[in-house]
Amino acid sequence: MVWLSNKEMGFSTSLQGQASHEALLGRQDAEIKLLETMRRCLTTKVKSDREYAATISSLTLQGKKIERSEDLVGSLIAQSWKDIMDSIDQTAKLIKQQADSIESIVIEHISVLYSERRRARKVYQEEQVWLNNQFQQLTDDVVRKKMEYQKNLEVYKLMRSRFEEHYIKSGRGGRKLDEVREKYQKACRKLHLTHNEYVLLLGAVTECEHDLRTCYLPSLLRRQQAIHQEFITSCLGKGILHDIVKYSDFTTDKFLEIHARMQKAVDTVKPIEEYRDFIGKHKTRAVSPIRFTFDENLVDDTSGKLLPNKLTVDNLTIDWLRSRLTELETSLKATQQNRQNPQFSPENNSDSKISALDYSNEREELRLRCQEKKLQRQVDVIRAALNELGCEELPSGCDLSMEGSYTDPPTINKKSTVADNGLFTLRRNQRFLTIIKSPFKSLPSISDSKNGLIRASSEGVTTKADSVPPVVPLRYVSHLTNNQKGNGNGDLMEEEWFHGVLPREEVVRLLVNEGDFLVRETTRNDECQIVLSVCWDGHKHFIVQTTQEGHYRFEGPTFPSIQELIRHQWMSGLPVTSRSGAILKTPILRERWELNNDDVILLEKIGRGNFGDVYKAQLKTCKTDVAVKTCKVTLPDEQKRKFLQEGRILKQYDHPNIVKLIGICVQKQPIMIVMELVPGGSLLTYLRKNASSITQREQLRMCKDAAAGMRYLESKYCIHRDLAARNCLVGYESIVKISDFGMSREEEEYIVSDGMKQIPIKWTAPEALNFGKYTSLCDVWSYGVLMWEIFSKGGNPYSGMSNSQAREKIDAGN
Repeated sequence: MVWLSNKEMGFSTSLQGQASHEALLGRQDAEIKLLETMRRCLTTKVKSDREYAATISSLTLQGKKIERSEDLVGSLIAQSWKDIMDSIDQTAKLIKQQADSIESIVIEHISVLYSERRRARKVYQEEQVWLNNQFQQLTDDVVRKKMEYQKNLEVYKLMRSRFEEHYIKSGRGGRKLDEVREKYQKACRKLHLTHNEYVLLLGAVTECEHDLRTCYLPSLLRRQQAIHQEFITSCLGKGILHDIVKYSDFTTDKFLEIHARMQKAVDTVKPIEEYRDFIGKHKTRAVSPIRFTFDENLVDDTSGKLLPNKLTVDNLTIDWLRSRLTELETSLKATQQNRQNPQFSPENNSDSKISALDYSNEREELRLRCQEKKLQRQVDVIRAALNELGCEELPSGCDLSMEGSYTDPPTINKKSTVADNGLFTLRRNQRFLTIIKSPFKSLPSISDSKNGLIRASSEGVTTKADSVPPVVPLRYVSHLTNNQKGNGNGDLMEEEWFHGVLPREEVVRLLVNEGDFLVRETTRNDECQIVLSVCWDGHKHFIVQTTQEGHYRFEGPTFPSIQELIRHQWMSGLPVTSRSGAILKTPILRERWELNNDDVILLEKIGRGNFGDVYKAQLKTCKTDVAVKTCKVTLPDEQKRKFLQEGRILKQYDHPNIVKLIGICVQKQPIMIVMELVPGGSLLTYLRKNASSITQREQLRMCKDAAAGMRYLESKYCIHRDLAARNCLVGYESIVKISDFGMSREEEEYIVSDGMKQIPIKWTAPEALNFGKYTSLCDVWSYGVLMWEIFSKGGNPYSGMSNSQAREKIDAGN
């Protein structure tokens, strides 16, 4: 055996004392606790990474569901977005793989090491206890022998003193003396034996103590040091910690490869290529110009006194024409001066933030241009007519045809030629070119109520689009820029950014980007209030304050109407309140399927739902019969949000076997969902009423219709969760339509988090009942029950059983 020298620092030479022994036990406990902490934290990390990966996977599924994807065929951005979603999904799978590796390798290793360390500590403690017991036993043996020695010594001293005393008194002999002598000799012999045993015991104990102290104890400590060092070097230093770093590394080649694919997907997007397919697919001819011609039938009965396209200049009209010419020239001069105003120059517009957010300058310049042309044309026509009579010294030969008035404006003199400032082309108009080059959702046509559609030329020049702020589509400012002076909220319904009583949760869903805003109505303490909702550092909601004079404000100035208040707040770029810092940037307009409550006329009650009554109704605009679901006014916003969820899901579906959504009404209470009216009513009622006449062929067709509708829903990643005959409708020619999407979810897998209340037990799949896990496969189970309902002609599934009894039977395999 190789012994460590006294100079070497180690467990065997430095930790032989009792205090060191206790410290070593404490160190072992701390290391075991460390392993516990590592295992617990890594287990939490694995759980967190898996949840994160699952969330990302769910996110990518949602990201791939693009509304109106058929309209994005050929879009590079859409394809790039899909590639990015796929790459993010691959990242989620890698994260999950790493989490699985941590669990199967690292945590398992820690668990094994934890068990070994606990066992090693127990063995060490037992050995230390045994060693201490050995030392204590040797000490106890010496103490006992010493006490025996002392006892025999006392007896010896007593017997000796008695012997000496009797010997002196009795002289040489005597019976008493012999007895005392015998006892004395016996005590002397016993003392000598004890003395010898004590001497031998001390020698043996010394040897044992030496072996325990110099051999066994160092060996025990050396083994403990080896165990500790193996724990550090082999298990932690090279194993566990290395694996933790390895499986927590998001910069590996696999992650970098995914990132490279994402970057490649972005690099493939080229602005010049993005709309090539779209333009080729939807290319149309230019709109034909509107031609205004004189109706010659009007002058048929004037005996030739009045001629088409000619002014009548006679003693009845000469004074009026002269007066009119003076008025027109005055107005023309004022208009020309207004057009020369610097605010209408392109350079000034490009530097103005407000001009980039609305078209007020362009519209005003267009109005002045049209006004100038109209006045100039009228002046030229009157002057030409007067010139023919020699009434004015004006050039002759002017064409009086109204048809040519918008093509070749006549030249009066060299200085007064009406110049084309480029408003109708892109060659000289940077604002319109900026629109083409800036990102946007849709570019609406710019129309004028009097002169028809204004079309931009296809020509263009290169400009710095960055110098102009992003352009907001014209419809965003169609109401805000009106010069409204009305009182209160009378015209608020007309504003596209006013969303009525849309619940707060739905509002939050619509406000996505910083600066998005809309206006809505809410009721607090039985009082109607108008609220401005803004996406800014989260979502903020501001109640419109009313002054004693009946004006409206937030923190700043007051305005006589809410429309003017919102317009000021938006155009000024000032925060709504200094504390919030919220700035209005983009108004969120009502979605196309948001209808006005007043456009729906409720006729008769035809049923009752979970949230309110169901009515047969009529659309006022087209006199179409519809079905309307209403939501009770007294329900909390959370219930109203769930009510509107059905409309939000249905609005994107278009299939003959899915009931069609016409729109929702949230302008005021009650909130309503408007759907097509399916005349046959509930499939369950239809089956029961017509049980005697329904043929097997018709039953098969009903099953086929329901299957087609459910197949369409699955393609849209929609889980219905409540498929049953009562939730299907029968239309014309007995076509079956899937309805009632109140429990539906748009995802591939849905886990119930709010309990199993109101779950249709007899129609629900076992995995959903037992684990709350829903997929399209659960709808397949429900479809099987629906088929049974159809072929039983409206029978009750599991007839005679309660829900709990039916569930027990299903769980048992029946």
